Amino acid sequence: MRFTSFRTRRTRLWVLLVLTAGLALSGCRAAVKTQAPTEGEVYVYVASPLSGFQANGGQTVLGGVNMMAEELNRSGGLRGYRVIVVPMDDESDSDVAVLVAEQVKADIAAGRQVLGLIGHYNSGQTLAAMEIYKDLPLVVITPTSSELSITQKGYSNFFRVNANDLVQANVDAQFLTETLGVKRVAVVHNDTEYGIGLRDAMVRALAERGAGAAITIQVSEGQEFYDQELPMIQQAGPDAIFYAGYEIEAPYLRFAVIQAGIDVPFLASDGAFLAATIDYAEGTAEGMYVSGFAPSPQQAVDQAWIKMYQEVESRNPDTYSINGYTALQVLAEGVKNTGSFDATKVSDAIRSISIQTPMGVLAFSPNGDLQDASIYIFQVKNDAFVQVYP
Repeated sequence: MRFTSFRTRRTRLWVLLVLTAGLALSGCRAAVKTQAPTEGEVYVYVASPLSGFQANGGQTVLGGVNMMAEELNRSGGLRGYRVIVVPMDDESDSDVAVLVAEQVKADIAAGRQVLGLIGHYNSGQTLAAMEIYKDLPLVVITPTSSELSITQKGYSNFFRVNANDLVQANVDAQFLTETLGVKRVAVVHNDTEYGIGLRDAMVRALAERGAGAAITIQVSEGQEFYDQELPMIQQAGPDAIFYAGYEIEAPYLRFAVIQAGIDVPFLASDGAFLAATIDYAEGTAEGMYVSGFAPSPQQAVDQAWIKMYQEVESRNPDTYSINGYTALQVLAEGVKNTGSFDATKVSDAIRSISIQTPMGVLAFSPNGDLQDASIYIFQVKNDAFVQVYP
C-alpha cells in the first residue's frame, strides 16, 4: 500500500538534541579548505525513496551524501574532479528500482563517468537493482539495507555501512532478554524482504538465549489499523513486542497496542528509527524502544557538522543523514587510496581500509559486510530518541 499523505506530514528534527552538544569525533569535522576542483566532473548517484511514503528517510540519506560531496568539493574534489550528486527516486518500489538501475547502466554506456551509487534504501530495492549493478563498472554502497542475503550472493562491488539483520537481531534479542528480562516475545513484522528476514533472525536469536517467540504475526507494508492482530497478541500473552518494519506501520501498531491496554515493552527495528515514528503515534511513543545503525548525534558529530549540513541542505539532519554521509566518505576513501576511479580497484581498496566515520571506525569483510558492525538502541523520552544502549 502507498499513502501519499506521508509526503506532507511534518518531521520532528533530531538536531534539537544536538545543538548544545560539545562531543565530536575529530575525523568528522566539516572541511575548511576551499580549493576548487579543476579536472572535470565525476558522478555519484543516490538511489532512495525521494517521494511517497518513505520520502523523508530517503531524503535524509541524500542530504548526508550532498554534505559529504560539498566537503570533498571544497577540498578540491576527488583527484581534482568535482563530485556531482545525482538523486534517483526508487519510490520504495522494486520495479522502479530496476528502472533506476537501467538508467544508471544507460548513463554509463553513454560515457558519463559514474564513480558509484549510494543505495538503495530498502533491502528489496537493493536486491532487485543489484542484479544489474553487479555487472557494471560501479561501486555500490548501501547506507541502510540490512537483509542478510544481499552480501551472500558474491557481489564484488557491493558494500554496506550498516549492520545486517543477523547483527541487529542478536543485539535486540540480547537487550530484550538480558536488559529487560523478557522470555516470551510477540514478533510482528511487515511483508517485505526486510521484515521477513529480520523476523527469522529474531526468532533464532531469541531461541539461542533461552527465550522464544510467543507468536509471529505478519502485517502489510503501510498498514495503519490492527484490529485483527490485537486479539492474537493478547491471547499469546507476551512479555514484550518486537516489530520488524517501517515508520509507516510502527507508530500505528504502538498506538493500537497502548489503546488496547497491552502494557509490555515495545521494541521496533531500525526501519522505524525516524522521527515519523514519534510524530504519528499520537502521543503513545513515549517509553518505546527503537534500534538503529548509528549512534546518537550527540556522540557522532559536532556543531560544525550540523551547521554545514544546514548550510548545504537548508534543513536539519535527521536519522539517516549520517549514513549517507558515511557511505560517500567510504567511497571517497577508496578512491584516495588507489588514486583511481576504476571500480574494481576502488572496491579492492575499500575492503582493505579502516576509516574513522561518524558511525565509528569501519572496516569491511570480503563480502562487503562490516567486520564489526554496531547496533544502538534508543528509547523515546520527552518526544525524542535518547540512546540507552550501549
